Amino acid sequence: MRHSNDYRKLGRTSSHRKALLKNLSISLIKYEKIETGLFKAKELQSYIERLITQSKKADSSTHRLVFAKLQDKSSTKKLITEIAPRFASRNGGYTSIHKTINRRGDAAPMAIIEFVK
Repeated sequence: MRHSNDYRKLGRTSSHRKALLKNLSISLIKYEKIETGLFKAKELQSYIERLITQSKKADSSTHRLVFAKLQDKSSTKKLITEIAPRFASRNGGYTSIHKTINRRGDAAPMAIIEFVK
Protein backbone atom coordinates (compact mmCIF):
# COMPACT_ATOMS: atom_id res chain seq x y z
CA MET A 1 0.00 0.00 0.00
CA ARG A 2 1.17 3.53 -0.76
CA HIS A 3 -0.20 5.38 2.26
CA SER A 4 1.60 8.71 2.85
CA ASN A 5 4.19 8.16 0.10
CA ASP A 6 4.99 11.51 -1.47
CA TYR A 7 6.98 10.56 -4.57
CA ARG A 8 7.49 7.84 -7.14
CA LYS A 9 10.66 5.78 -6.82
CA LEU A 10 10.76 5.08 -10.57
CA GLY A 11 12.65 1.84 -9.94
CA ARG A 12 15.88 3.68 -9.09
CA THR A 13 18.08 4.42 -6.12
CA SER A 14 17.81 7.88 -4.59
CA SER A 15 21.00 9.19 -6.22
CA HIS A 16 19.97 7.81 -9.62
CA ARG A 17 16.51 9.36 -9.24
CA LYS A 18 18.01 12.77 -8.34
CA ALA A 19 20.31 12.62 -11.37
CA LEU A 20 17.40 11.63 -13.62
CA LEU A 21 15.22 14.54 -12.47
CA LYS A 22 18.14 16.96 -12.77
CA ASN A 23 18.89 15.86 -16.34
CA LEU A 24 15.22 15.91 -17.36
CA SER A 25 14.78 19.41 -15.95
CA ILE A 26 17.91 20.66 -17.77
CA SER A 27 16.51 19.26 -21.01
CA LEU A 28 13.09 20.80 -20.37
CA ILE A 29 14.63 24.20 -19.69
CA LYS A 30 16.85 23.94 -22.77
CA TYR A 31 14.21 22.76 -25.27
CA GLU A 32 11.02 23.88 -23.42
CA LYS A 33 9.27 20.69 -24.54
CA ILE A 34 10.34 17.06 -24.12
CA GLU A 35 8.82 13.62 -24.53
CA THR A 36 9.40 11.09 -21.77
CA GLY A 37 7.59 8.39 -19.84
CA LEU A 38 4.32 9.43 -18.23
CA PHE A 39 5.39 8.78 -14.64
CA LYS A 40 8.75 10.49 -15.15
CA ALA A 41 6.87 13.50 -16.56
CA LYS A 42 4.55 13.63 -13.55
CA GLU A 43 7.49 13.50 -11.16
CA LEU A 44 9.39 16.10 -13.19
CA GLN A 45 6.39 18.44 -13.11
CA SER A 46 6.49 18.88 -9.34
CA TYR A 47 10.31 19.16 -9.38
CA ILE A 48 10.47 21.88 -12.06
CA GLU A 49 7.53 23.86 -10.71
CA ARG A 50 9.26 24.22 -7.33
CA LEU A 51 12.36 25.49 -9.14
CA ILE A 52 10.35 28.05 -11.12
CA THR A 53 8.61 29.30 -7.98
CA GLN A 54 11.99 29.76 -6.28
CA SER A 55 13.55 31.46 -9.31
CA LYS A 56 10.84 34.13 -9.54
CA LYS A 57 12.74 36.12 -6.90
CA ALA A 58 15.84 36.49 -9.13
CA ASP A 59 18.46 37.46 -6.56
CA SER A 60 21.92 36.03 -5.92
CA SER A 61 20.77 33.51 -3.32
CA THR A 62 18.19 32.22 -5.79
CA HIS A 63 20.96 31.66 -8.34
CA ARG A 64 22.84 29.58 -5.78
CA LEU A 65 19.78 27.54 -4.79
CA VAL A 66 18.77 26.78 -8.37
CA PHE A 67 22.35 26.00 -9.42
CA ALA A 68 22.64 23.60 -6.48
CA LYS A 69 19.65 21.67 -7.86
CA LEU A 70 20.54 21.82 -11.58
CA GLN A 71 24.36 22.05 -11.61
CA ASP A 72 24.28 23.64 -15.06
CA LYS A 73 25.12 27.33 -15.51
CA SER A 74 23.37 27.95 -18.83
CA SER A 75 20.07 26.34 -17.80
CA THR A 76 20.16 28.15 -14.43
CA LYS A 77 20.63 31.46 -16.19
CA LYS A 78 17.89 30.73 -18.73
CA LEU A 79 15.47 29.65 -16.01
CA ILE A 80 15.99 32.79 -13.92
CA THR A 81 16.26 35.38 -16.71
CA GLU A 82 13.85 34.07 -19.37
CA ILE A 83 11.44 31.43 -18.09
CA ALA A 84 10.59 32.62 -14.56
CA PRO A 85 9.68 36.21 -15.63
CA ARG A 86 7.10 34.73 -18.04
CA PHE A 87 5.26 33.25 -15.07
CA ALA A 88 5.51 36.25 -12.74
CA SER A 89 1.73 36.68 -12.60
CA ARG A 90 0.96 32.95 -12.21
CA ASN A 91 0.74 31.17 -8.88
CA GLY A 92 1.55 27.71 -10.19
CA GLY A 93 0.69 25.46 -13.09
CA TYR A 94 3.72 26.37 -15.17
CA THR A 95 3.86 23.09 -17.09
CA SER A 96 1.37 20.87 -18.86
CA ILE A 97 1.49 17.15 -19.58
CA HIS A 98 -0.11 15.63 -22.67
CA LYS A 99 -0.33 11.86 -23.02
CA THR A 100 0.89 10.42 -26.31
CA ILE A 101 1.12 6.89 -27.67
CA ASN A 102 2.52 3.89 -25.84
CA ARG A 103 6.18 3.17 -26.58
CA ARG A 104 6.65 0.43 -29.15
CA GLY A 105 9.29 -1.65 -27.35
CA ASP A 106 7.69 -2.10 -23.93
CA ALA A 107 4.28 -0.43 -24.29
CA ALA A 108 5.14 2.16 -21.63
CA PRO A 109 2.82 5.19 -21.59
CA MET A 110 4.59 8.26 -23.02
CA ALA A 111 3.86 11.94 -22.45
CA ILE A 112 4.97 15.35 -23.63
CA ILE A 113 5.75 17.89 -20.92
CA GLU A 114 6.06 21.55 -21.86
CA PHE A 115 5.85 25.02 -20.39
CA VAL A 116 2.47 26.71 -20.57
CA LYS A 117 2.34 29.52 -23.13
